[in-house]
Amino acid sequence: MASVGFKAAGSGIWKKGSGAGLQMATAAVSSHTARSKGSSCPGGSSGEDRRAECSQHRAQHQSAGHSQPLPATGRARRATEPSPAVAAPANLPVSSPSASAEGIDTKAYLWARYHEMKKLVYDLLPPGICNLLNPAAIYANNEISLGDVEIYGFDYDYTLALYSNLLHSMIFNSARDILIEQYKYPEGLRKYEYIPGFAIRGLHYDVQKSLLMKIDAFHYVQLGTAYRGLKPVSDEEVIELYGGTQHIPLYQMSDFYGKGPSIKQFMDIFSLPEMTLLSSVIDYFIMNNIEFDQVHLYKDITDAIKDVHVKGMMYKWIEKDMEKYILHGDETYAVLNRLVSHNKKLFLITNSPFSFVDKGMKHMVGKNWRDLFDMVIVQADKPNFFTDRRKPFRKLDEKGSLQWDKINKLEKGKIYKQGNLFDFLRLTGWRGSKVLYFGDHLYSDLADLMLRHGWRTGAIVPELETEIRIINTEQYMHSLTWQQALTGLLERMQMHQDAESKQVLLEWMKERQEIRSLTKNLFNPQFGSIFRTFHNPTYFSRRLIRFSDIYMASISCLLNYDVNFTFYPRRTPLQHEAPLWMDQLCTGCMKTPFLEEMVHIR
Repeated sequence: MASVGFKAAGSGIWKKGSGAGLQMATAAVSSHTARSKGSSCPGGSSGEDRRAECSQHRAQHQSAGHSQPLPATGRARRATEPSPAVAAPANLPVSSPSASAEGIDTKAYLWARYHEMKKLVYDLLPPGICNLLNPAAIYANNEISLGDVEIYGFDYDYTLALYSNLLHSMIFNSARDILIEQYKYPEGLRKYEYIPGFAIRGLHYDVQKSLLMKIDAFHYVQLGTAYRGLKPVSDEEVIELYGGTQHIPLYQMSDFYGKGPSIKQFMDIFSLPEMTLLSSVIDYFIMNNIEFDQVHLYKDITDAIKDVHVKGMMYKWIEKDMEKYILHGDETYAVLNRLVSHNKKLFLITNSPFSFVDKGMKHMVGKNWRDLFDMVIVQADKPNFFTDRRKPFRKLDEKGSLQWDKINKLEKGKIYKQGNLFDFLRLTGWRGSKVLYFGDHLYSDLADLMLRHGWRTGAIVPELETEIRIINTEQYMHSLTWQQALTGLLERMQMHQDAESKQVLLEWMKERQEIRSLTKNLFNPQFGSIFRTFHNPTYFSRRLIRFSDIYMASISCLLNYDVNFTFYPRRTPLQHEAPLWMDQLCTGCMKTPFLEEMVHIR
């Protein structure tokens, strides 16, 4: 069970041996830099005051029940010692463009600052700074108290039931064979197999250009993540294809549900085999010099994938070997049983058919699983269920056959098909923030509920667990921290424009790009993290933040929290609110470049 090895406490959830948390690490960074760069940080405390503050922080930290001490005091002592690096004269700003005019070797000065910053960054990563994030934690975009939630709703696929990656290979192979046998695509396609880890969720596909790519929250293509078939497309070609820019205009982008006029977004986990099949077929046509119509090809592959679901092929595979395909079923039972024992009402709204859901729930929860739910709705046709008032509810009997009686109330223990949310709200009275609904598809499951109906929403993001384990590695932590410091150094030193300084800055930019590629490849060699481009949130992240109050790797994460727990989102600084970004700390100055030169303008 996911709760083993974790404890829920009033102050949050902590992973055993994880250390004080990122805030403590940041405090250590701030303290270190303020002392080593005291002249650059106005308002600094005296040495005795700082030591008193450190003792106070350490006492608060231990009294809060955290299992690990703060970074050793030896590091704090070293921070007070003079920096061995070359420093600029006291009367000269560290980034003054007049450095060369004063007879300073700017190339040597730049490299001295570089090495000083590098040493500072690595000194400021104390033992235990890695492994801070908990893969089984719940992360909040919006403040929400579970004590106010009376009703819990769930999707089924990839929410109550998580599936193994073996399912993706089956979907890929079956859809590929449908293309060959029914759509008469070339027999040579049979040599293509599913490639685990090729695609990630949230990618966009430009139908007319046959481009699969990652787009950030500002509608820019992340260079290095555009693929035609299985081969990357050069940055130069991408920019040329979009008229000399990486930007995709809003009118071409996806609509509310991720479907634009020519660019589609793949948002659910079932789309991973679809993207891989799309890329494989295009690769075959390109490699064999076969002309094809991009629109027809996209539609054929989409229809072939849809056939796998609509014709029930996927359902049969899972029903035949549930142990092989369904993950963490015992945890699903534990979550539902715990909520019911605390007098919470439960309901299920899924697009899957009753027979499939019934067999899966019996496998995970037991033959009496329906006793846990106040309402069960199957084949709901989400997202239309949330917006279309026309489809009435229909009742199913115990064998799953349709009944014809008019539905005037929704009864516990009964199974309903289709329907719409407006009738659901009218018949149940379940409205507003007392309802919390969990789903994996940001558009089909969560968007309408959050924006149109005021329900609280929880996104299930299975990829979160893997991404957090990568973030927790020493390689990622060191690479990202140095990348941020190097970025700040580039920003601070860009006013040095003599030939030698320009060469130094070019070398730094090249190194920065190498580090960015390295950190991207840690997640996925083709497309990187589903949450970030090099520095911006992805389009997927933007939607995740917009449409979910909380998000987690699986519903089993609820087992780590009290049923009255309140989630408080961290106050993420806006750009103008953050005087202590890592790169600003490491470049040793919070002053704005050219500020002195701008004074006369004001």
